[in-house]
Parts: sequence; C-alpha cells; structure tokens
Amino acid sequence: MLKVLAPMAGITDGLFCRKLAHQGLDMITLGGYNVDAPTIEAGERIIQRGRSEFDIPLENISNHIEQQIKVIKENKLWNGWISVNLRSTTPSPVIKVSKLPGVDVVEINAHCRQPEIMDLGCGQSLLNDPDKLHLFTREVVKKARSKVSVKIRANVPGTDIIAISQSVEDAGADFLHVDAMKPGYSHADYEVVSVIKDSTDLFLIGNNSITDIGSAQKMIDAGADGFSMARALINGEVPFDLSMVDTRKWRI
Repeated sequence: MLKVLAPMAGITDGLFCRKLAHQGLDMITLGGYNVDAPTIEAGERIIQRGRSEFDIPLENISNHIEQQIKVIKENKLWNGWISVNLRSTTPSPVIKVSKLPGVDVVEINAHCRQPEIMDLGCGQSLLNDPDKLHLFTREVVKKARSKVSVKIRANVPGTDIIAISQSVEDAGADFLHVDAMKPGYSHADYEVVSVIKDSTDLFLIGNNSITDIGSAQKMIDAGADGFSMARALINGEVPFDLSMVDTRKWRI
C-alpha cells in the first residue's frame, strides 16, 4: 500500500513537504508546476485572478525543483520517493524534469481544471482525448529516467474513465492517480475506483476526501493499491495513524 502526499498548486513546495516527510508517507509530491512557456503564462493569468499558483520563470524551473528536493532531503528521516506533478503542453519538459537528481516519479497532470490550463489542451482537457493522453504518456515513459504517474479526475462529463485508464495503462505508466471526485457528495466515488481496478492492471492510487482511517480504508477496500491526501494535510500533520489502515481487507 502506497501512502502519498498529493499535489496542491502553490502549496506543496519543499518546506511544506519536509514537514510531512517523517509521518508515515511513502511518496511526497512537489507541485503542480507549470513547466513550459504556455503553461507558465497561463499560470500568471491564474494568479492575477487571485488563485494560488507557483510562479517560477521557465529558465529557473529545473533549478527550483532541484532546490526543493534538497530541502525535503534535509529531513534525515525521509527515505521514500519524491514525485513532481507537472503541467505541460508537450512531453519534452516532463522528460527533462524526470532526469533531475532526486526525482523518483514524474506525474503528468491530466487533472487541473483551471480554464487557462485547459484552453491549452492540457490538464483535465486531456481526458477528452484518450489517444492524445496515450501518446503524451507513452513518449514520457519511453524517455524518462524516473517512474511515471498520470493524475486524472473521475466523473468529468463527456469522458470515458475506462478508456482513459486503459490508454494510460497501454502507454506503460507505472501509476494511475485518480481523483475519485463525486459531484454533490462529500466523499469519494469508491465505485469508480472499483471499476477502474476491474478494468486494468494499473497500480492505482485513490484520492479525494481522505481525512481519517475510515475514508482511507474505504479507498483501499474499493481496490486502490494506495491512497493520497492533500487538504487533510494542510496544517503540516497527518491527522491519523497511517499504519492503522488494514490492507488485509483489500477486496478479492
């Protein structure tokens, strides 16, 4: 079972991640970062309307990520993986980040629903074109020096979550990170997690509304191989004992 700190735009930098690096997590995620000129420009527009974002110039992004990794590793108790969640219009910048020292996983962001990012054909808009997502992911998998994750959002109108998941699997990704958002509910869509698990052999990380042992257990029981948390960690502490989640109850 993989226990992951999920990305939060403008929040999960090295200092934030370092606080959590000794609290039972297996992987912590920097970002999400915009890593090419179009997404960085879009991020600047997002900031102008008042939303938190990382604002890193293109020429500084690689050095910035390296420095954030060093900050995390100042916590001598950390021995897990470091992931970097990335938004880009092309695979090349993602591949470049995968080759930076200390990057264990690059995560392709097919999840962001900010209009400025979606208008570029990346983020959540990739879910409308499984073939494009497949080609993007396959190119990263072929050339990356790290493992590859793809983060997607469930229950996006007009999308086929099974086709999306299978395209990611066929492209060779190591992880599928699913925000199992269930519109109108305060809990995750555990059924969609089960459907994805039944339809693929992907290593599945379940996300959304995990705040306590009960919600984490439901995600694992639904079939996820791990779970991720974001907002529940906003105070820099894990709110429950991660070791209490029982993998023996994983469904057959």
